[in-house]
Amino acid sequence: MESLQQLEALCERLYNSQDSAERAHAENTLKCFSMNSEYIPQCQYILDNALTPYALMLASSSLLKQVTDHSLSLQLRLDIIVSIYGQSNPSRSSNFAVDGANYHHCSTSKLQELALSLALKCLSFDFVGTTVDESSEEFGAVQVPSSWKPILEDPSTLKIFFDYYAITQPPISKEALECLVRLASVRRSVFSDSVRSKYLAHLMTGTKEILQSGQGLAQHDNYHEFCRLLGRFRVNYQLSELVNMEGYSDWIHLVAEFTSKSLQSWQWASSSVYYLLGLWSRLVTSVPYLKGDAPSLLDEFVPKITEGFITSRFDSVQAVLPDDFSENPLDNVELLQDQLDCFPYLCRFQYERSSLYIINVIEPILQSYTERAQMPTSDIKELSVIEAKLAWIVHIIAAILKIKQCTGSSTESQEVIDAELSARVLQLVKIADSGLLSKRYSEISKQRLDRAILMFFQNFRKCYIGDQAMHSSKQLYARLSELLGLNDHLVLLNVIVSKIATNLKCYTESEQVIDHTLSLFLELASGYMTGKFLLRLDTVKFIVANHTRDHFPFLEEHRCSRSRTTFYYIIGWLIFMEDSPVKFKSSMESLLKVFVSLESTPDTMFRSDNVKYSLIGLMRDLRGIAMATNSRRTYGLLFDWLYPSRMPLLLRGISHWADTPEVTTPLLKFMAEFVLNKAQRLTFDSSSANGILLFREVSKLIVAYGSRILSLPNASEIYSFKYKGIWICLTILSRALGGNYVNFGVFELYGDRALADALDMALKMTLSIPLGDILVFRKLTRAYFAFLEVLFSSHIAFVLNLDTSTFMRIMGSLESGLKGLDTGISTQIFTDLKTQILASQPVEQQQRLVLCFDKLMADVSRSLDSKNRDKFTRNLTVFRHDFRMK
Repeated sequence: MESLQQLEALCERLYNSQDSAERAHAENTLKCFSMNSEYIPQCQYILDNALTPYALMLASSSLLKQVTDHSLSLQLRLDIIVSIYGQSNPSRSSNFAVDGANYHHCSTSKLQELALSLALKCLSFDFVGTTVDESSEEFGAVQVPSSWKPILEDPSTLKIFFDYYAITQPPISKEALECLVRLASVRRSVFSDSVRSKYLAHLMTGTKEILQSGQGLAQHDNYHEFCRLLGRFRVNYQLSELVNMEGYSDWIHLVAEFTSKSLQSWQWASSSVYYLLGLWSRLVTSVPYLKGDAPSLLDEFVPKITEGFITSRFDSVQAVLPDDFSENPLDNVELLQDQLDCFPYLCRFQYERSSLYIINVIEPILQSYTERAQMPTSDIKELSVIEAKLAWIVHIIAAILKIKQCTGSSTESQEVIDAELSARVLQLVKIADSGLLSKRYSEISKQRLDRAILMFFQNFRKCYIGDQAMHSSKQLYARLSELLGLNDHLVLLNVIVSKIATNLKCYTESEQVIDHTLSLFLELASGYMTGKFLLRLDTVKFIVANHTRDHFPFLEEHRCSRSRTTFYYIIGWLIFMEDSPVKFKSSMESLLKVFVSLESTPDTMFRSDNVKYSLIGLMRDLRGIAMATNSRRTYGLLFDWLYPSRMPLLLRGISHWADTPEVTTPLLKFMAEFVLNKAQRLTFDSSSANGILLFREVSKLIVAYGSRILSLPNASEIYSFKYKGIWICLTILSRALGGNYVNFGVFELYGDRALADALDMALKMTLSIPLGDILVFRKLTRAYFAFLEVLFSSHIAFVLNLDTSTFMRIMGSLESGLKGLDTGISTQIFTDLKTQILASQPVEQQQRLVLCFDKLMADVSRSLDSKNRDKFTRNLTVFRHDFRMK
């Protein structure tokens, strides 16, 4: 370039010229500025001296591309940033004249916002490749590079973010706090002990000043981030470090005061309190390990916070409409769980004092509830408020029982206190279904209370009735015997089962209560010891003998029809535990009556609503029974009961109701369970043709459904109408083909088309679905590729006989499947990659490296929570070190 003016003219032609050839020439001439790092000084010169916006645009965009595409030194990148910012100065050119004062104010504000945003992104960067979950507020230690150490040790680094918070408003102030949250989470190993203490002191001083002034905390975004900042103290610092800090006494006092006020503002701060409770729970669990004479002062503040939490829950009861389902905190399961996960540690810190407070709170409410139960009528709103308060207390007691921790008291004394609290809930259980209260099952407040009671039973069972806990709870049962006459786990188990039976009898419409009740019942039935104890209880014997809608009306409620599968799974589990064919047949009498009724219904009436709902219920019930068969013996009982006399009803149901997913889905799902060879339960005698006969029934069902569904026009809800039934059919066929209980050569040998017809129909159904839709719906995707896997592994001849277009369609779908994000595919690819890596290593090293890979995923779950990510990061560091060793 001979002069800057010539370059400016060339830039103007690049951006403004109407002649494409002229633009191309200009672009080709100027591209060196963005591609060659030697031209960076020229770009900076242009920024400093050019007068036209086109030249400035060229220089800025070229520098940006240089920074993005090339690895430049830190100093050079800083120089470039300064150059680009310098060209935005309003005094540069009269061509861009604006009001100086306004421009300065706006540009400064924008620069502050951008600087904080950049700092936050730097602090949030995933330096060690642990794939931080951006949708979560939780994260582990921030793994910053060691080269950052001088910057982090400089006191002005923390100070500038606290200063920015003080002088700005949201969203800038919120970002300043977010940066502080991450700075408070910087990995401990960056600092020496002395420097870490100074760093912690600066954090405590900064948060203390905010707590004293309350500046910015009236803004909800600031408030939430500040709670997160306080919560990080529990993650990265030990109680012993905190108590030895100068000013700890004032700081912990202010945090306690702030927590109490937050609890009082429960509605405004409900999502933020979790972080504060988490801080206090971490502090109290560290007390047993605290050494030295410095007082923690937790004895003074924690009981007040405990009492404040309970009081605030009662305030929430008074503040919301008792039956407003959308606003009640008791219905926000996730938030409730978060708060109650941390709170029990505070209660157990000074358990005697906390339990006494809880007992003093619950007893007058319990007394009032008892009195109202005996009245002929009572004020509905008053009862709703009482039930809501009791629900909160029961949830709190249930959460306390969930953890067993000793801080300053013996296990025996804690068991006695557990018994004291449990006794109050067990008293409530006895009252809650008596007198006037037995007519309140349709009330939402009563349902909330019963869900809380079920949660209590679940936690109590795990601690004091479970298979391992029965012999280590003598103190608890001794105290319960004194208070309520419940002297052992069998008596208490009877109380729980009686409540389960009451719920199943009395709740006809509340899906939540029924599902929660069945969940508890299943936990009890599936336990080795508890399951055997259940069979000794009269209540359980009654349920097993009388599992009909006459005794359990929820079975008749269409909204609860999904619960029938779980209910009959439990019934089947209990039946098969007794190992009695006679008991099995007598228990199946009620289902046999439904079969007989449906079989005797003429075709002209088979499309009625009565038949529809009877068929849906029957299929759900049978699926539950089939799920409970986990051995050859128990499966044989069900198979002999169904085949051959009962199977024609399934084919008839599919034939008449193929256009109704409400019917076909439970019917097909039953068959998918029935043909599943889990635990080798489908093992017939070598001389038995049962496996072949079962497959013929499968073939009939798939052909009947497929031929009808393919002839129907597509509905607007195509997944539920068509795709769902197809993927269940593919699942049925995959399980039958891969179950190892059918000799498929028999079909061709005897000219039986059952296999060929089933494969043909399955293929027609898959070809009727666009590949894009197969890949969009996850369950359909899995069923499709599972079917192809079985097809290619065991029936390759069928695939090779397909026409070219169909074969190419299948092969193309395999390529698309490999590119998918399904965990099964990625797991298999990881396994194959690991095998290849190991095979490339010296033979004498391979066994050692196999152990390295095993340790890599040791104790790592499939979740992105902070503890799990930290665990994987540590494993990865060990893996890298061990793998490189020779």
